[in-house]
Amino acid sequence: MAVKVRLARFGAKGRPFYRIVAADERSPRDGAFLEVLGTYDPSKKPESVVIKSERVSFWLSKGAQPSQTVGELIKRHVPKA
Repeated sequence: MAVKVRLARFGAKGRPFYRIVAADERSPRDGAFLEVLGTYDPSKKPESVVIKSERVSFWLSKGAQPSQTVGELIKRHVPKA
């Protein structure tokens, strides 16, 4: 099973809110996931990002691949260890 760290969309139409999740790459975007790793709200100014850095590190160490967007969020909001 290949694991991806990606965004799952929540929120109302026109007001997106995302959860950063670890999910099987075969599951749909808003389908089943293994663990919630954080949240991302692009509609707030400035954007709101909450990431559980220790859990993200765990999944990345196990071979999970982040999506392009999540990779950029991790680079900007997770301090280097």
